[in-house]
Amino acid sequence: MPLPAASSATNTMPSPETEHAPELRLMRIRLLLVVGATFVIALFIGAALVALGVPGLGPLLATLFGAAPGAAVIGLPVAFVLTIALVAWMARAVIRPAEQLAASRRSLGTLYESARSRALEDSLTGLANHRAFQEEFESLLALGARHRMDLALLLIDVDDFKTVNDSAGHAVGDDLLVEMGRILRSQLRASDRPFRIGGDEFAILLPHTDAENAKLVANRLLAACVEPRATGEFRRGFAFSGGVTSAPAFATTRDRLLGQADEALYQAKRDGRCLVRIFDPAASKATLDIHALNERSAAVADVLNGGGLRPVFQPVIDLRNGEVLAFEGLTRLPEGTPFRDPGVLFEAAEAAGRTYELDLACITSILNGARTIDRRIGLSLNLSPRTLETPEFAPEPFVARLSMAGWDPQRVIIELTERDAVQDIDRLRRVLERLRATGIRIAADDVGAGNAGLRLLSQIHFDIVKLDLALVQDGARRGTSLDVVRSIADLAARWGAMVIAEGLETPAQLRLIRSLPIAAAQGYLLGRPATVPDQRSIDLDALEAGVAGVAGFTEPTTMPGIGEFERIVALRQAARKSA
Repeated sequence: MPLPAASSATNTMPSPETEHAPELRLMRIRLLLVVGATFVIALFIGAALVALGVPGLGPLLATLFGAAPGAAVIGLPVAFVLTIALVAWMARAVIRPAEQLAASRRSLGTLYESARSRALEDSLTGLANHRAFQEEFESLLALGARHRMDLALLLIDVDDFKTVNDSAGHAVGDDLLVEMGRILRSQLRASDRPFRIGGDEFAILLPHTDAENAKLVANRLLAACVEPRATGEFRRGFAFSGGVTSAPAFATTRDRLLGQADEALYQAKRDGRCLVRIFDPAASKATLDIHALNERSAAVADVLNGGGLRPVFQPVIDLRNGEVLAFEGLTRLPEGTPFRDPGVLFEAAEAAGRTYELDLACITSILNGARTIDRRIGLSLNLSPRTLETPEFAPEPFVARLSMAGWDPQRVIIELTERDAVQDIDRLRRVLERLRATGIRIAADDVGAGNAGLRLLSQIHFDIVKLDLALVQDGARRGTSLDVVRSIADLAARWGAMVIAEGLETPAQLRLIRSLPIAAAQGYLLGRPATVPDQRSIDLDALEAGVAGVAGFTEPTTMPGIGEFERIVALRQAARKSA
């Protein structure tokens, strides 16, 4: 199954009116027929009534009815009743498709809202997830600025969680996390908002609360955690470390508050764990002043100038036959960098205003490392909205860079990452439209992870929709997550987008995804990111059955050619015209 080619159609999501164009045309035709029929019959009856009252027109009326004028008096009410019945029937014929269209739009809206709400929930603990935390944090900060409201942030990290996982198993570790979620829900006020933002990391937003009172709340939670419990899946006591800050006392922006709470959290860990610390500006090394920004920018520059970014490639697998459709190009950090992972590096680049430079450096590294990939296979590249919005980015030089590396634009996919929020949606649309015009396909990354991804689906037309890792991993275990997967897949199908499931790690997940209308997938089960990409096909049936080893791999029989992509484009355009 080839990846879909870029469309030359408008880059906005098709509206319900567009999707139901045949029904709308039929409804308009029926409405015109009702109006026309009503006009003709009313004209006829009106003329007959006039004829009855005008001397000399009786014979004409008799001629029209083939009877005496008296018979016309009897026939006119009958004709009137028949006219009313005909108009009512035709009006109903007009209203019925309108009702069906309205019901379809309501169904689509319900489907979208269901996916949106479920996508903001952590499936294991039932708490809101990291994306929900980011969005609500920004909303509460804006509300606090308008109404001069205190807002405290508490970050929590479960102590010795890795030890629990290693000694008792991941299932017991999951039980601990579920118990942590239960304690948070039972101990907090209705206005407080707990989130699971990572593996064993939790965040709590406390409106109308300063740092001192937030620390009291944290200590109450800690006391509840360390006490053994008579009920529940995890009954032993456990501890956590916590970091507290608040707005507007310490900062007013999300990034600074997160940095402060994180610094306080690690101070609690350094002081012995099972503690809660309030951010101390005087002692903190994370205070964001000009000197710190300069240091951060210099550290990013060292990565850019050192040329140590290492490209790795993860395959995207066709779920019909196991062939490699594309490789997603990723980067790994050089040795000795002060950044613990690429996410922290990009956060630092954003703070230093160097996202554009870092994105291009990653693209260069990936293109250099992709020289051994068969050019009939696709290559997926991640770009931040910030890079695409910047005036320095121009599609034409970018495409020229791809061509110099030997890549046909029709083989290239741009994944729109959510590291940064979209600031200029109109410019982003224009840039994506120009990229798509060259044959490049546009993918929405991590859809279902939060409100932002779903909102982008309503603003931009994507050729590919990539389902979020957490949804895919949890779909086989929890029905609500599976409903979200189905909902997003159905939405993507309505918009003519290909669906790729990310994060497949077990045979059960593969079995589940293959039963859904999902075209392709990627994940550790199908292939880990590697410096030298493995371009062989995979025996999906063997993987699904849990067969280990290399016996499940075979050489690919065919590769999707450019003609296949062109055929998909032609079929899609023909479908749009017929609609």
